[in-house]
Amino acid sequence: MSTATVAKPTAQQPGKGSRRFSLPVLLLIIAGVLVLTSVVRLISGADGITSTGQMSTALRLAVPIGLAGLGGLWAERAGVVNIGLEGMMILGTWFGAWAGYQWGPWTGVAFGIIGGALGAVLHAIATVTFNVNHIVSGVALNILALGTTRYLSKFTFEDAPQGSSKQSPPIDSLGTFDIPGLSSWLQTLNEKHWFLVSDIAGLVGGLVTNLSPLTVVAVALVPATWWVLWRTAFGLRLRSCGENPVAAESLGVNVYKYKYIAVIVSGGFAGLGGAFLSIVASNVYLDGQTAGRGYIGLAAMIFGNWMPGGLALGAGLFGYTDSLNLRGGTTNVHALILLLAMLLVVGGVYLLWRRKLISGVITLVISAVMFLWYAGTDEVPRQVVTAAPYVVTLLVLSLSAQRLRMPKADGLPYRKGQGK
Repeated sequence: MSTATVAKPTAQQPGKGSRRFSLPVLLLIIAGVLVLTSVVRLISGADGITSTGQMSTALRLAVPIGLAGLGGLWAERAGVVNIGLEGMMILGTWFGAWAGYQWGPWTGVAFGIIGGALGAVLHAIATVTFNVNHIVSGVALNILALGTTRYLSKFTFEDAPQGSSKQSPPIDSLGTFDIPGLSSWLQTLNEKHWFLVSDIAGLVGGLVTNLSPLTVVAVALVPATWWVLWRTAFGLRLRSCGENPVAAESLGVNVYKYKYIAVIVSGGFAGLGGAFLSIVASNVYLDGQTAGRGYIGLAAMIFGNWMPGGLALGAGLFGYTDSLNLRGGTTNVHALILLLAMLLVVGGVYLLWRRKLISGVITLVISAVMFLWYAGTDEVPRQVVTAAPYVVTLLVLSLSAQRLRMPKADGLPYRKGQGK
């Protein structure tokens, strides 16, 4: 009796073909960036680049970007591309302000989540049920949300006290708090401007100073998302829908259900980010308030390689560059040019060491241009400061593109029973 040898299938690890940083290496990179930042601060005299106030502002600006990115992460891990994050954030800002003005800020937060989720339901119906192209559906949702909120504002806020067709009345604040003792001690240490120590104090101090309760909730959602998606059976089923929905269906997973859940949760996160903008960041709804943060959140998610930790780092980076614009950042951005030039030198040397000669030489040439720009000017034009977050978005995406691995079935149409 002959026996056939059956090859044992091997599970392919996500991202096997791409190089991924281990935690020690990632921590070493972060430490190196902190050292270079401290050196730049001493050379340029721009103490504001690592001040407690700068870091606190950066955190506040990073929260809506991070929440939008988390929304994109949930949807795309289930195989649905969510370009409509911007529209869901817009709905979150309006619904949050409308309910917050009438019934209080926490009610506004709840309605902001509901508003974003309503937009997500439309996106899910179009993409999951009717297999509409995900990009087309997302862009259409962005346009629809913008027009709907402008229309609703005309007969809800226009006749209200201190309101107009483009602005809501002021909304009560959720309040802020500091960590007793620790905040003041770190502030004092940061003001001494010591090498590295004061910079670390400013970074940590920004995380424990002038906090909104909603900021704490938003930060906690990052590890919560990681635990749900990577440590629970529910998360495994949801991610299987984004990797191989046909195989998931063969194992009894209701792919439609999980895609709907993922997209609705995605809209809830984006709506929460919108509510944060109108209730916490400015305590008023403004037309055009999101200013493309939904797209930047999507970029942060891609930068983070569809992982919550990398997403948080990306949101922090974009929030920091945006904070330079709010805090009179012409001098700070000038110092940032020097930091970028130093980082490019490190990157160029690394590429040469990896024997990527053309890329390494080009990187070193760009770094030389940055050094000359820094040496030849005392400060940068205000327009450069305003454009900094968007320029950083493009640079980060272009530099990290080689290490990305999206879910295999992300954006692909799916029909129940198509594998039979």
